[in-house]
Amino acid sequence: MFHKPDRRAARLRRHARLRKKISGTAERPRLSVFRSLHHIYAQLIDDTKGITVTTASTVEPEIKSKLKGNCGNIEAAKIVGSTIAQRAVAKGIKQVVFDRGGQIYHGRVKALAEAARESGLEF
Repeated sequence: MFHKPDRRAARLRRHARLRKKISGTAERPRLSVFRSLHHIYAQLIDDTKGITVTTASTVEPEIKSKLKGNCGNIEAAKIVGSTIAQRAVAKGIKQVVFDRGGQIYHGRVKALAEAARESGLEF
């Protein structure tokens, strides 16, 4: 009998494998990216203290007002990436560790990362 692969479980396995290798510190927090079908979320996390330094997502009214309807596309990811980078630079953070959340580095995840780099983050 043929079983369809569980994509969510596969993504979680990839994410667990990545998280063994990367961790955020106060000087270099982890830029964690999560994408759903309709939105994209980014967080800067200090894993040593277990706190979130700053966040940005397409759910926020400030970012949602810049978008015209669809919040789950590449343009939305670019806006979230530049917003998280601006907020990080305002807090004095220049370098981060990129955590793609088990997603393939392509499309929206790649657009968010490149926009963050262009706005001043190094990773």
